[in-house]
Amino acid sequence: MRKAVNEIFIKEVGKYLRKIRLSKKMSMQTLAYTINVEYSQISRIELGKINASISTVYDIAEALEVPLQLLFDFEIEQNK
Repeated sequence: MRKAVNEIFIKEVGKYLRKIRLSKKMSMQTLAYTINVEYSQISRIELGKINASISTVYDIAEALEVPLQLLFDFEIEQNK
């Protein structure tokens, strides 16, 4: 049960991150370059395929010039 909730959360974080990145008109390539990670890592984070480290999430917030807490400012639908 817990694993399913974590997977949903990871996917939602990724979707919300993508929404913020797009609102900032930043490409995945630019974000990856800015935080010194591979483009594929940003893609996997946004698709919810990997659980990003806290330091990576911090770097993403810095690169997008948003408060760290904004990356988690969303609600998960309970019926997922």
